[in-house]
Amino acid sequence: MSPIRTIIMGAAGRDFHNFNVFFRDNPDYEVVAFTATQIPNIEGRTYPPELAGKQYPKGIPIYPESELSRLIKELKVDQVVFAYSDVPHEYVMHKASEVIAAGADFRLMGLKSTLVSSSKPVVSIGAVRTGCGKSQTTRRVSLILRDMGYKVAVIRHPMPYGNLAEQAVQRFATYEDLDKYKCTIEEREEYEPHLDNGMIVFAGVDYEAILRQAEKEADIILWDGGNNDIPFYKSDFHIVVADPHRPGHEMKYHPGEANARMADLFIINKVDTADPNAVLEVRENLHALNPDAPILEAASPIFVDDPAAIRGKRVLVVEDGPTLTHGGMAYGAGWVAAKRFGAAEIVDPRPYAVGSIRDTYAKYPTTGTVLPAMGYGETQIRELEETINSADADLVIIGTPIDLRRVMKIDKPSDRVRYELQVIGTPTLEDWLKERFGR
Repeated sequence: MSPIRTIIMGAAGRDFHNFNVFFRDNPDYEVVAFTATQIPNIEGRTYPPELAGKQYPKGIPIYPESELSRLIKELKVDQVVFAYSDVPHEYVMHKASEVIAAGADFRLMGLKSTLVSSSKPVVSIGAVRTGCGKSQTTRRVSLILRDMGYKVAVIRHPMPYGNLAEQAVQRFATYEDLDKYKCTIEEREEYEPHLDNGMIVFAGVDYEAILRQAEKEADIILWDGGNNDIPFYKSDFHIVVADPHRPGHEMKYHPGEANARMADLFIINKVDTADPNAVLEVRENLHALNPDAPILEAASPIFVDDPAAIRGKRVLVVEDGPTLTHGGMAYGAGWVAAKRFGAAEIVDPRPYAVGSIRDTYAKYPTTGTVLPAMGYGETQIRELEETINSADADLVIIGTPIDLRRVMKIDKPSDRVRYELQVIGTPTLEDWLKERFGR
């Protein structure tokens, strides 16, 4: 039989992983193309031959997802694999309908086909949506495990937006490593807080090779998930975070619902700023999906460098980009801080947006009067900088996980907002981790 001609739909993450662990060097399949969406400027590249394997001496082309129907017909495609995250269930089925109508089969790949096993214990952090609080949860878990005597290796879900061959296996131990790999704002937002805590972070493209390197340096592996994707590694304890600011989303998004169904422990985050009825709704939904998983509640209290500087000021609020874009939130920690500490006005950034920042507002119109910290490459970082500096505001509130002042020059006074996970009540997160991994 001829190999099954396959397209993998992705966003420079799960798609490459599925290829590496299932399709690479698999004679039963021929991957003729990847398609790309969600992230700016990741199409038009080639998945390099160094990573693609001996079946693909010229690599594999990456096209915009908008060309999918044409590609299915012109490349005589037999099946299309959907391999990205944080999308409504209805959206997935619209894509399935497009694929079926063009003549190909539509496929979602499960755990058996995509998980890599580790020789070390694995704790994984996932979520039902982007922006639930995985990052602060992962940071908290890393510190608990360290205090238990473990040497922790944090492995972050992929964000390979540059040269894929050069990014195959990345190790971050210092800020200089971030510069070495030319990290985007999105990458820095995830890596820097771990470095601040003294953790070593691994990431890249080839996640089996990444795991094998991390195993040499650690007693325990901590998987730091991206979006609401399911883990790449077989987990010994899977913690899933939910957000009561978006009640019902835990049952409506792919693959967030799958994450919920496979959780060992739930954390409902941000209960301190949510409607109690929404917290109850999320709790009931999680229990319906997975009645065996315990549910903790947590807050993500904010810490502001200078709260008094906000009072009475006209402020421009800059928030985490993915939380506002495909995460669907209209605000974040910076907006909460502006309201809590008495800003006179939150300045609408949209009249000052330039280039791809302006395009982001057009693509994600539900974004509120806050500025998403988009930084997928040097050009976009400079456009973000221009937007901030053009805005008519007294103060910039930086609500992103990193200090933007490290990567750009802000010509106005600025104030930084941070947030950390704080589990409420008992048993605590420490209690659950000690029960599973105490020694």
